Amino acid sequence: MSHNRSHSHNHDHGPGNHSHDDEVEPALQSLIWKQIDFESIRTLNEREPDQGAKILEKTWPQRLDPEPILESDSDEQILMFVPFTGVLKLHSVLIRSLEDSSAPKTLKLYLNRDDLDFSTASDLQPKQTLELSQTSEIQDLPVKRTSFGNTYSLTLFFEDNFGNEITRISWIGFKGEFMNLNREPVEVLYEKAANPKDHTLIQGVGDMASQGTRHGM
Repeated sequence: MSHNRSHSHNHDHGPGNHSHDDEVEPALQSLIWKQIDFESIRTLNEREPDQGAKILEKTWPQRLDPEPILESDSDEQILMFVPFTGVLKLHSVLIRSLEDSSAPKTLKLYLNRDDLDFSTASDLQPKQTLELSQTSEIQDLPVKRTSFGNTYSLTLFFEDNFGNEITRISWIGFKGEFMNLNREPVEVLYEKAANPKDHTLIQGVGDMASQGTRHGM
């Protein structure tokens, strides 16, 4: 199976063509990104090193970019460990995949566990199980807030997909309230967000700082 997708994907939308002023989603004001500990992300069964970290590094304006993408390797399962730089009151997990059989179907969430592999995750009761849709839309998956009010790290176990040998995930994000480890409130950057149903690539996004070398699994 070939996994080489080097094609370009460009949309040219002039500044006068689109207006999202009436399509702002207030819920996305609590988007968490800067508070992810990118250097410590670990992804098991990723096809290429650091693919898991790279899709988390995408900012909100980059959420529709076709690359980079996370692909599973030997089978359809993916296990991601995502630590934060402080304490997070998690509200929801946001995911974008592809509208085909490679889209993840079942997502199990584990709280504050940095020692999980596929065997232990399969045996351990998850904090919550989420059922995903076969879509390329942004999926906003609410969690039980009472269960995730003290989140230092989150392990995401993508257990299966819709029938493909390979699972593909384009973007993952989080919404919630964040506290530094010293318990001081953190000011979250509020920004207007486009309607997730509008798959318009926002041009000129290149302000993400280059990440250092990570030790993936």
